[in-house]
Amino acid sequence: MLTQGPRGTKDVLPDTSCQWQYVEKKVRATCDIFAYQEIRTPIFEHTELFLRGIGETTDIVEKEMYTFQDRGERSITLRPENTAAVVRSFLENKLYGQATQPVKLFYVGPMFRYDKPQAGRFRQFHQFGAEAIGTQQPTIDAEIITLAVRFLQDLGLTELKLQLNSVGCPKCRPAYRDTLKAFFANKLTNLCSDCQSRYERNPLRILDCKNTACQAASAGVPEINTCLCSECDDHFATLQRLLGAADIDFTINPRLVRGLDYYTKTAFEIQYAPLGAQSAVCGGGRYDGLIEECGGPATPAIGFAIGIERVLLALEKQNLLPELTKASTVFIAPLGEAAQLMAFKLLFEIRRQNIAADMDFMGRSIKAQLKQANRQQARFVAIIGDDEAASGNVMLKDMAAGTQELISASEVANTILKQMGEL
Repeated sequence: MLTQGPRGTKDVLPDTSCQWQYVEKKVRATCDIFAYQEIRTPIFEHTELFLRGIGETTDIVEKEMYTFQDRGERSITLRPENTAAVVRSFLENKLYGQATQPVKLFYVGPMFRYDKPQAGRFRQFHQFGAEAIGTQQPTIDAEIITLAVRFLQDLGLTELKLQLNSVGCPKCRPAYRDTLKAFFANKLTNLCSDCQSRYERNPLRILDCKNTACQAASAGVPEINTCLCSECDDHFATLQRLLGAADIDFTINPRLVRGLDYYTKTAFEIQYAPLGAQSAVCGGGRYDGLIEECGGPATPAIGFAIGIERVLLALEKQNLLPELTKASTVFIAPLGEAAQLMAFKLLFEIRRQNIAADMDFMGRSIKAQLKQANRQQARFVAIIGDDEAASGNVMLKDMAAGTQELISASEVANTILKQMGEL
């Protein structure tokens, strides 16, 4: 349909774009404090990157990717998440050779998943994410979590709950995999068809299933911490001490595995309880094997992604969204053809002085133009009639002070700057 956007998409209109800009400005301010630099990757990548990077047993790969063939008969996918793309860029551009290590990056942009649209969940959605690549020290785990918490807290959000878990590593996860298979062996008929398939390929993913029958079948499942190797156990214990030192409250959730196959060791999620079923506003974890899986050298890394739409919903819940500012410093109100020519020249001169200005483009009456100036919250109104156009003067009204004066058009910009204390 020509007059309706695709299902699962949403226009950001002028009356809400200021809210997006507010959040994005906070993203950049927080990342500056933590010394993370922006990276911008393409919106589409070769499909194989996501098949290998995200994991073929994930819901994203199995059900949700927007994949198509381009004219060269290459399989292309709109990015469903950005970590795999950042890893690809890290390898392609040899960022591992930078003098400054670890490499600390952040991104903001749209992602695409064929999902069921609902509040806070769209088929085109937006994420702010951060990635720290190049060190296995738990201090960077603590920093990346602290960055996410700091960003959300600086927006004013409360009722945030940080959940934490360790999902092990290739050395200890096979033992837990066997434990899970033994636990679910007699319960396969109680699992959904997806989890029956996951049983052989990746039984850990059963714990992430939202199907109520699968959740019931997994009641009493052995916790992964019973199978952690000493390295993972020490890493997780140190991370908890570091978060405590930073006064970050958290809850250990042994069932938290996240929805991506590349996670190792640390997995975490930040929830905003008032959002209900869509309470997760941030998720992340360590992915020490992903870069090697994508063809690079073994390189440890950790990151997170925060859903911008869900953050905006959370800010709305707490009445923290900024209002749209429509203010123009000066509004020029011309009356007549000669006045319009003079007004447009004046508009150009005022804007050249970096003063926010607008004028009437509709041929309105002076009464209607003054109403428009009020709607735009203009501090000054410059009225130009036939007499003013003939003499080169302007009637400048200071709407805040309730005063007006007739001045030369050439003096309008300086007069405004003086009255605003900028000269």
